[in-house]
Amino acid sequence: MRASPERLRITYRLTCAVGEDPDAKARDIAWEQTVELPEGSIPPDVEQRIVGEVEAIEPLGAGRWMAAITFDPVTVGADLPQLLNVLFGNISLKAGILVTGMDLPPSLLGRFPGPQLGIQGVREACGVEARRPLLSVAAKPVGLTADALADLCYRLARAGIDIVKDDHGLADQETAPFRQRVERCQQATQRANTQTGGRSLYFPNITGPAPTLEERVRFARSAGCRGVLVSPLLVGLDAVRWLAESSGLAILSHPALAGAFWHEGHGIAADVLLGTIFRLIGSDGVIYPNVGGRFPLSLETCEAINRNLRAPLGRVRPAFPVAAGGIEAARVPYWTGRYGPDTIFLVSSSLYAQPDLEGAARSLVDAVKRHGDERPIEGH
Repeated sequence: MRASPERLRITYRLTCAVGEDPDAKARDIAWEQTVELPEGSIPPDVEQRIVGEVEAIEPLGAGRWMAAITFDPVTVGADLPQLLNVLFGNISLKAGILVTGMDLPPSLLGRFPGPQLGIQGVREACGVEARRPLLSVAAKPVGLTADALADLCYRLARAGIDIVKDDHGLADQETAPFRQRVERCQQATQRANTQTGGRSLYFPNITGPAPTLEERVRFARSAGCRGVLVSPLLVGLDAVRWLAESSGLAILSHPALAGAFWHEGHGIAADVLLGTIFRLIGSDGVIYPNVGGRFPLSLETCEAINRNLRAPLGRVRPAFPVAAGGIEAARVPYWTGRYGPDTIFLVSSSLYAQPDLEGAARSLVDAVKRHGDERPIEGH
Protein backbone atom coordinates (compact mmCIF):
# COMPACT_ATOMS: atom_id res chain seq x y z
CA MET A 1 0.00 0.00 0.00
CA ARG A 2 1.50 3.33 -1.16
CA ALA A 3 -1.30 5.71 -0.15
CA SER A 4 0.14 9.00 1.03
CA PRO A 5 -0.69 12.72 1.12
CA GLU A 6 1.95 13.13 -1.58
CA ARG A 7 -0.02 11.06 -4.10
CA LEU A 8 -2.82 12.11 -6.43
CA ARG A 9 -6.03 10.49 -5.10
CA ILE A 10 -8.99 9.99 -7.41
CA THR A 11 -12.32 8.55 -6.31
CA TYR A 12 -14.44 6.62 -8.79
CA ARG A 13 -17.92 5.18 -8.51
CA LEU A 14 -17.98 1.86 -10.31
CA THR A 15 -21.15 0.28 -11.68
CA CYS A 16 -20.59 -3.45 -12.10
CA ALA A 17 -22.63 -5.77 -14.30
CA VAL A 18 -23.77 -9.11 -12.89
CA GLY A 19 -20.67 -11.23 -12.41
CA GLU A 20 -18.26 -8.32 -12.90
CA ASP A 21 -15.54 -8.13 -10.23
CA PRO A 22 -15.19 -4.61 -8.74
CA ASP A 23 -11.65 -5.33 -7.56
CA ALA A 24 -10.62 -6.33 -11.07
CA LYS A 25 -12.36 -3.26 -12.51
CA ALA A 26 -10.48 -0.97 -10.11
CA ARG A 27 -7.15 -2.66 -10.91
CA ASP A 28 -7.89 -2.25 -14.59
CA ILE A 29 -8.29 1.52 -14.07
CA ALA A 30 -5.00 1.69 -12.17
CA TRP A 31 -3.13 -0.01 -15.03
CA GLU A 32 -5.03 1.54 -17.95
CA GLN A 33 -4.51 5.09 -16.69
CA THR A 34 -0.75 4.64 -16.25
CA VAL A 35 1.19 1.99 -18.17
CA GLU A 36 -1.67 0.84 -20.45
CA LEU A 37 -0.38 -2.74 -20.55
CA PRO A 38 -1.56 -6.06 -19.03
CA GLU A 39 -0.44 -7.08 -15.57
CA GLY A 40 2.82 -9.03 -15.60
CA SER A 41 4.07 -7.41 -18.79
CA ILE A 42 6.26 -4.62 -17.42
CA PRO A 43 9.45 -4.53 -15.31
CA PRO A 44 8.71 -4.88 -11.57
CA ASP A 45 10.40 -1.57 -10.71
CA VAL A 46 8.16 0.30 -13.20
CA GLU A 47 5.08 -1.41 -11.78
CA GLN A 48 6.11 -0.44 -8.26
CA ARG A 49 6.72 3.20 -9.15
CA ILE A 50 4.16 4.02 -11.83
CA VAL A 51 1.06 1.80 -11.71
CA GLY A 52 -1.79 3.31 -9.72
CA GLU A 53 -2.52 1.89 -6.28
CA VAL A 54 -6.05 0.78 -5.37
CA GLU A 55 -6.32 2.30 -1.90
CA ALA A 56 -9.87 1.26 -1.02
CA ILE A 57 -13.02 -0.35 -2.42
CA GLU A 58 -16.35 -0.05 -0.61
CA PRO A 59 -19.79 -1.33 -1.61
CA LEU A 60 -22.49 1.28 -2.21
CA GLY A 61 -25.30 -1.12 -2.98
CA ALA A 62 -27.26 -1.84 -6.18
CA GLY A 63 -24.15 -3.08 -8.00
CA ARG A 64 -22.17 0.08 -7.32
CA TRP A 65 -18.82 0.48 -5.58
CA MET A 66 -16.58 3.31 -4.46
CA ALA A 67 -12.95 2.88 -5.51
CA ALA A 68 -10.16 5.21 -4.37
CA ILE A 69 -7.03 4.98 -6.52
CA THR A 70 -3.82 6.92 -5.93
CA PHE A 71 -1.16 7.85 -8.46
CA ASP A 72 2.41 9.08 -8.19
CA PRO A 73 2.54 12.77 -9.31
CA VAL A 74 5.34 11.80 -11.68
CA THR A 75 2.66 10.31 -13.96
CA VAL A 76 1.18 13.80 -14.35
CA GLY A 77 4.35 15.79 -14.87
CA ALA A 78 3.72 19.54 -14.93
CA ASP A 79 0.84 20.01 -17.36
CA LEU A 80 -2.93 20.12 -17.13
CA PRO A 81 -3.70 17.91 -20.17
CA GLN A 82 -1.80 15.01 -18.61
CA LEU A 83 -3.60 15.51 -15.29
CA LEU A 84 -6.90 15.15 -17.16
CA ASN A 85 -5.50 12.15 -19.02
CA VAL A 86 -4.65 10.38 -15.76
CA LEU A 87 -8.02 11.37 -14.30
CA PHE A 88 -10.22 9.95 -17.05
CA GLY A 89 -8.34 9.49 -20.34
CA ASN A 90 -8.66 5.96 -21.72
CA ILE A 91 -11.23 4.83 -19.18
CA SER A 92 -13.68 7.43 -20.51
CA LEU A 93 -14.02 4.99 -23.42
CA LYS A 94 -15.12 2.18 -21.11
CA ALA A 95 -18.39 1.93 -19.16
CA GLY A 96 -19.66 2.27 -15.61
CA ILE A 97 -16.94 4.60 -14.28
CA LEU A 98 -17.85 7.96 -12.71
CA VAL A 99 -15.20 10.33 -11.31
CA THR A 100 -16.59 11.57 -7.99
CA GLY A 101 -13.56 13.17 -6.33
CA MET A 102 -10.03 14.39 -6.92
CA ASP A 103 -7.50 15.31 -4.25
CA LEU A 104 -4.24 16.86 -5.42
CA PRO A 105 -1.10 16.73 -3.27
CA PRO A 106 0.72 20.04 -2.60
CA SER A 107 3.32 19.22 -5.26
CA LEU A 108 0.59 19.20 -7.94
CA LEU A 109 -1.47 22.06 -6.56
CA GLY A 110 1.57 24.30 -6.84
CA ARG A 111 1.62 23.70 -10.60
CA PHE A 112 -1.92 24.99 -11.11
CA PRO A 113 -2.28 28.45 -9.54
CA GLY A 114 -6.02 28.66 -10.22
CA PRO A 115 -8.00 31.93 -10.16
CA GLN A 116 -5.87 35.04 -10.48
CA LEU A 117 -8.50 37.31 -8.86
CA GLY A 118 -10.82 34.94 -7.04
CA ILE A 119 -13.84 36.06 -5.06
CA GLN A 120 -12.14 38.99 -3.35
CA GLY A 121 -10.52 40.25 -6.53
CA VAL A 122 -13.78 40.20 -8.48
CA ARG A 123 -15.53 42.03 -5.63
CA GLU A 124 -12.87 44.71 -5.72
CA ALA A 125 -13.16 45.06 -9.50
CA CYS A 126 -16.93 45.57 -9.11
CA GLY A 127 -16.47 47.97 -6.20
CA VAL A 128 -18.63 45.81 -3.93
CA GLU A 129 -17.23 45.65 -0.43
CA ALA A 130 -20.52 44.75 1.24
CA ARG A 131 -21.05 41.07 2.02
CA ARG A 132 -23.76 40.60 -0.54
CA PRO A 133 -24.00 38.44 -3.66
CA LEU A 134 -23.15 39.93 -7.03
CA LEU A 135 -25.69 40.14 -9.82
CA SER A 136 -25.14 39.38 -13.48
CA VAL A 137 -27.34 39.59 -16.57
CA ALA A 138 -26.59 38.37 -20.09
CA ALA A 139 -26.97 40.74 -23.03
CA LYS A 140 -29.03 38.73 -25.52
CA PRO A 141 -30.28 37.32 -27.83
CA VAL A 142 -28.07 36.41 -30.74
CA GLY A 143 -29.39 38.32 -33.77
CA LEU A 144 -29.42 41.78 -32.20
CA THR A 145 -27.10 44.39 -33.63
CA ALA A 146 -24.10 45.67 -31.71
CA ASP A 147 -25.97 48.91 -31.04
CA ALA A 148 -29.00 47.06 -29.66
CA LEU A 149 -26.78 44.96 -27.39
CA ALA A 150 -24.96 48.08 -26.25
CA ASP A 151 -28.29 49.66 -25.33
CA LEU A 152 -29.07 46.64 -23.16
CA CYS A 153 -25.68 46.97 -21.46
CA TYR A 154 -26.34 50.65 -20.84
CA ARG A 155 -29.72 50.05 -19.23
CA LEU A 156 -28.54 47.13 -17.11
CA ALA A 157 -25.45 49.00 -15.90
CA ARG A 158 -27.55 52.06 -15.11
CA ALA A 159 -29.77 49.80 -12.99
CA GLY A 160 -26.72 48.72 -10.99
CA ILE A 161 -26.15 45.16 -12.27
CA ASP A 162 -22.59 44.25 -11.26
CA ILE A 163 -21.57 42.23 -14.31
CA VAL A 164 -23.24 42.54 -17.70
CA LYS A 165 -21.93 39.72 -19.85
CA ASP A 166 -22.34 38.64 -23.43
CA ASP A 167 -24.64 35.73 -23.99
CA HIS A 168 -22.41 32.68 -24.54
CA GLY A 169 -23.85 32.34 -28.06
CA LEU A 170 -22.53 35.74 -29.14
CA ALA A 171 -19.41 35.04 -31.17
CA ASP A 172 -18.42 36.92 -34.34
CA GLN A 173 -21.71 36.87 -36.22
CA GLU A 174 -22.48 39.37 -38.96
CA THR A 175 -25.29 40.85 -36.86
CA ALA A 176 -22.85 41.96 -34.14
CA PRO A 177 -19.19 41.47 -35.13
CA PHE A 178 -16.87 40.84 -32.19
CA ARG A 179 -14.82 44.05 -32.29
CA GLN A 180 -17.78 46.30 -32.94
CA ARG A 181 -19.84 44.65 -30.21
CA VAL A 182 -17.10 44.78 -27.58
CA GLU A 183 -16.25 48.38 -28.27
CA ARG A 184 -19.84 49.61 -28.19
CA CYS A 185 -20.97 47.51 -25.21
CA GLN A 186 -17.96 48.58 -23.14
CA GLN A 187 -18.53 52.24 -24.04
CA ALA A 188 -22.22 51.96 -23.12
CA THR A 189 -21.41 50.36 -19.78
CA GLN A 190 -18.85 53.02 -18.98
CA ARG A 191 -21.29 55.78 -19.98
CA ALA A 192 -23.83 54.39 -17.52
CA ASN A 193 -21.19 54.24 -14.78
CA THR A 194 -20.25 57.85 -15.41
CA GLN A 195 -23.87 58.89 -15.01
CA THR A 196 -24.58 56.84 -11.87
CA GLY A 197 -21.18 56.66 -10.17
CA GLY A 198 -21.45 52.87 -10.39
CA ARG A 199 -18.79 50.24 -11.13
CA SER A 200 -20.66 47.84 -13.42
CA LEU A 201 -18.44 45.66 -15.59
CA TYR A 202 -18.97 44.33 -19.11
CA PHE A 203 -17.55 40.87 -19.90
CA PRO A 204 -17.41 40.02 -23.63
CA ASN A 205 -17.50 36.43 -24.84
CA ILE A 206 -14.09 35.60 -26.32
CA THR A 207 -14.85 31.94 -27.09
CA GLY A 208 -13.70 31.15 -30.60
CA PRO A 209 -11.06 29.45 -32.76
CA ALA A 210 -7.69 28.97 -31.06
CA PRO A 211 -5.80 31.49 -33.23
CA THR A 212 -8.27 34.25 -32.25
CA LEU A 213 -8.10 33.90 -28.45
CA GLU A 214 -5.01 36.00 -27.83
CA GLU A 215 -6.16 38.75 -30.19
CA ARG A 216 -9.66 38.83 -28.67
CA VAL A 217 -8.28 39.10 -25.14
CA ARG A 218 -5.93 41.86 -26.21
CA PHE A 219 -8.77 43.78 -27.88
CA ALA A 220 -11.08 43.37 -24.86
CA ARG A 221 -8.35 44.64 -22.55
CA SER A 222 -7.54 47.61 -24.79
CA ALA A 223 -11.25 48.50 -24.88
CA GLY A 224 -11.22 48.75 -21.08
CA CYS A 225 -12.88 45.45 -20.15
CA ARG A 226 -11.91 44.00 -16.76
CA GLY A 227 -13.04 40.46 -17.47
CA VAL A 228 -14.18 38.04 -20.16
CA LEU A 229 -16.56 35.15 -20.65
CA VAL A 230 -15.22 31.88 -22.06
CA SER A 231 -16.51 28.32 -22.52
CA PRO A 232 -13.62 26.07 -21.41
CA LEU A 233 -14.95 22.88 -22.98
CA LEU A 234 -15.30 24.60 -26.35
CA VAL A 235 -11.86 26.25 -26.49
CA GLY A 236 -9.97 23.69 -24.37
CA LEU A 237 -9.33 23.56 -20.63
CA ASP A 238 -5.63 24.33 -20.93
CA ALA A 239 -6.36 27.29 -23.18
CA VAL A 240 -8.36 28.79 -20.30
CA ARG A 241 -5.50 28.09 -17.89
CA TRP A 242 -3.23 30.03 -20.24
CA LEU A 243 -5.74 32.89 -20.50
CA ALA A 244 -6.10 33.09 -16.72
CA GLU A 245 -2.35 33.22 -16.15
CA SER A 246 -1.53 35.65 -18.97
CA SER A 247 -4.47 37.98 -19.59
CA GLY A 248 -4.72 39.95 -16.34
CA LEU A 249 -8.52 39.77 -16.71
CA ALA A 250 -11.20 38.07 -14.64
CA ILE A 251 -12.29 34.77 -16.18
CA LEU A 252 -15.98 33.86 -16.08
CA SER A 253 -16.43 30.28 -17.32
CA HIS A 254 -19.55 28.96 -19.02
CA PRO A 255 -20.54 25.25 -18.84
CA ALA A 256 -21.46 24.75 -22.51
CA LEU A 257 -20.92 21.07 -23.47
CA ALA A 258 -20.49 20.06 -19.81
CA GLY A 259 -23.61 17.91 -19.81
CA ALA A 260 -21.80 15.41 -22.02
CA PHE A 261 -19.44 14.64 -19.13
CA TRP A 262 -21.77 13.56 -16.35
CA HIS A 263 -24.30 10.77 -16.41
CA GLU A 264 -25.82 8.51 -13.79
CA GLY A 265 -23.10 5.89 -14.02
CA HIS A 266 -20.30 7.22 -16.20
CA GLY A 267 -18.30 10.40 -16.74
CA ILE A 268 -17.04 13.17 -14.49
CA ALA A 269 -19.42 14.36 -11.76
CA ALA A 270 -20.64 17.93 -12.14
CA ASP A 271 -19.11 19.11 -8.86
CA VAL A 272 -15.70 17.71 -9.88
CA LEU A 273 -15.77 19.16 -13.40
CA LEU A 274 -17.29 22.58 -12.64
CA GLY A 275 -16.27 22.90 -9.00
CA THR A 276 -12.73 21.53 -8.95
CA ILE A 277 -11.35 21.35 -12.51
CA PHE A 278 -12.80 24.68 -13.68
CA ARG A 279 -11.37 26.29 -10.54
CA LEU A 280 -7.92 24.76 -11.09
CA ILE A 281 -7.74 26.11 -14.64
CA GLY A 282 -8.18 29.65 -13.34
CA SER A 283 -11.90 30.48 -13.44
CA ASP A 284 -12.72 33.39 -11.14
CA GLY A 285 -16.39 32.53 -11.52
CA VAL A 286 -18.09 29.37 -12.81
CA ILE A 287 -21.59 29.44 -14.26
CA TYR A 288 -23.70 26.37 -13.48
CA PRO A 289 -27.39 25.51 -14.00
CA ASN A 290 -29.18 25.92 -10.70
CA VAL A 291 -31.78 23.48 -9.45
CA GLY A 292 -35.34 24.25 -10.49
CA GLY A 293 -34.39 26.04 -13.69
CA ARG A 294 -34.20 24.83 -17.28
CA PHE A 295 -31.66 22.07 -16.56
CA PRO A 296 -31.94 18.95 -14.37
CA LEU A 297 -29.28 19.39 -11.68
CA SER A 298 -30.25 18.51 -8.11
CA LEU A 299 -29.90 20.76 -5.08
CA GLU A 300 -27.30 18.34 -3.69
CA THR A 301 -25.19 18.71 -6.84
CA CYS A 302 -25.52 22.50 -6.88
CA GLU A 303 -24.42 22.73 -3.25
CA ALA A 304 -21.48 20.42 -3.97
CA ILE A 305 -20.38 22.68 -6.86
CA ASN A 306 -20.56 25.66 -4.53
CA ARG A 307 -18.51 23.89 -1.87
CA ASN A 308 -15.79 22.82 -4.28
CA LEU A 309 -15.44 26.32 -5.71
CA ARG A 310 -15.06 27.95 -2.30
CA ALA A 311 -13.45 25.27 -0.11
CA PRO A 312 -9.83 25.59 1.10
CA LEU A 313 -7.51 24.21 -1.59
CA GLY A 314 -3.90 24.89 -0.72
CA ARG A 315 -2.98 28.33 -2.04
CA VAL A 316 -5.61 28.21 -4.78
CA ARG A 317 -8.02 31.13 -4.41
CA PRO A 318 -11.74 30.43 -4.04
CA ALA A 319 -13.92 31.13 -7.07
CA PHE A 320 -17.44 32.50 -7.33
CA PRO A 321 -20.24 29.99 -7.94
CA VAL A 322 -22.51 31.61 -10.55
CA ALA A 323 -26.01 30.18 -10.21
CA ALA A 324 -27.89 30.45 -13.51
CA GLY A 325 -30.16 28.58 -15.89
CA GLY A 326 -33.54 30.17 -15.27
CA ILE A 327 -33.27 31.75 -11.81
CA GLU A 328 -36.33 33.85 -11.04
CA ALA A 329 -35.49 37.37 -9.90
CA ALA A 330 -38.01 37.10 -7.05
CA ARG A 331 -36.22 34.01 -5.70
CA VAL A 332 -32.75 35.56 -5.46
CA PRO A 333 -33.16 36.53 -1.76
CA TYR A 334 -34.12 32.91 -1.00
CA TRP A 335 -31.08 31.54 -2.82
CA THR A 336 -28.88 34.09 -1.09
CA GLY A 337 -29.96 32.66 2.22
CA ARG A 338 -29.29 29.15 0.92
CA TYR A 339 -25.93 29.71 -0.79
CA GLY A 340 -24.53 32.71 1.07
CA PRO A 341 -23.21 36.09 -0.11
CA ASP A 342 -20.14 34.78 -1.96
CA THR A 343 -22.31 33.85 -4.93
CA ILE A 344 -23.10 35.49 -8.25
CA PHE A 345 -26.67 35.17 -9.47
CA LEU A 346 -27.04 35.24 -13.24
CA VAL A 347 -30.61 36.34 -13.86
CA SER A 348 -31.81 37.03 -17.38
CA SER A 349 -35.06 35.46 -18.62
CA SER A 350 -37.25 36.64 -15.74
CA LEU A 351 -35.98 40.21 -16.22
CA TYR A 352 -36.39 40.21 -20.00
CA ALA A 353 -39.96 39.02 -19.52
CA GLN A 354 -40.81 42.33 -17.81
CA PRO A 355 -41.99 45.31 -19.87
CA ASP A 356 -39.40 47.59 -18.23
CA LEU A 357 -36.03 45.80 -18.22
CA GLU A 358 -34.15 48.58 -16.47
CA GLY A 359 -36.83 49.01 -13.82
CA ALA A 360 -37.00 45.26 -13.14
CA ALA A 361 -33.20 45.08 -12.88
CA ARG A 362 -33.13 48.03 -10.49
CA SER A 363 -35.77 46.39 -8.30
CA LEU A 364 -33.64 43.24 -8.16
CA VAL A 365 -30.54 45.23 -7.18
CA ASP A 366 -32.49 47.04 -4.46
CA ALA A 367 -33.92 43.76 -3.13
CA VAL A 368 -30.47 42.15 -2.89
CA LYS A 369 -28.99 45.16 -1.13
CA ARG A 370 -31.94 45.39 1.23
CA HIS A 371 -31.83 41.67 2.01
CA GLY A 372 -28.13 41.93 2.80
CA ASP A 373 -28.71 44.84 5.17
CA GLU A 374 -31.64 43.22 6.97
CA ARG A 375 -30.44 39.63 7.24
CA PRO A 376 -26.70 39.05 7.70
CA ILE A 377 -25.61 35.63 6.45
CA GLU A 378 -23.95 33.43 9.05
CA GLY A 379 -21.02 31.15 8.44
CA HIS A 380 -19.69 32.63 5.19
